[in-house]
Amino acid sequence: MPRRVDYYFSLQSPWAYIGHKFFRDVVAAHDLEVNHKPVVLVDLFSETGGLPLLKRHPVRQRYRMVELQRWRDKRGLKFHLQPANWPFNARLADGVVIAAIEAGHDPDRFLRRAFAAVWEDQLSLADPATLTKLADDCGLPGKQLVERSGSEEISAAYEQNRQDALAADVFGSPVYVLDGEVFWGQDRIELLADALKSGRAPYRSQV
Repeated sequence: MPRRVDYYFSLQSPWAYIGHKFFRDVVAAHDLEVNHKPVVLVDLFSETGGLPLLKRHPVRQRYRMVELQRWRDKRGLKFHLQPANWPFNARLADGVVIAAIEAGHDPDRFLRRAFAAVWEDQLSLADPATLTKLADDCGLPGKQLVERSGSEEISAAYEQNRQDALAADVFGSPVYVLDGEVFWGQDRIELLADALKSGRAPYRSQV
């Protein structure tokens, strides 16, 4: 049986975008099963003591911009630091991921394209037509998934992901949970890989 990692993220998260390809490389190297769990970030931040970007101290906002540039270089990416259509309401886009999973589709190809659409192409993932085309381009039934995304059932699944995140001590995006151990941030992917290679028991909080 392959080991499973719970992957908490939002398509609005620049850090999920920056780490996604490298994370999938680790997944492939270790034959992991990925449990994709899109989650609403604003609620998660407020419930765990975090702040939305514009409410953070200017010092933290400036440092974030430096970090984006560092990791852009580190991961070999080319993207806009302040894309034209970001931030955006990610409910519809995240819901398309949930709807794709519900329909039995692997969402990875769509995720790669959608992340790039925001940060490289400056498209709006709040636009249903854009999401439909992105999904269609990935071989998915875009119109059906976008329509399904707005349903009460997908909203309930999105809410359940939020509750699951809180129960798992998840407080941001991206977070990778392996055997109950939380790896927060794309800069922890190397540590996730180390844990997989070593086969060690998961670390637990002492408090």
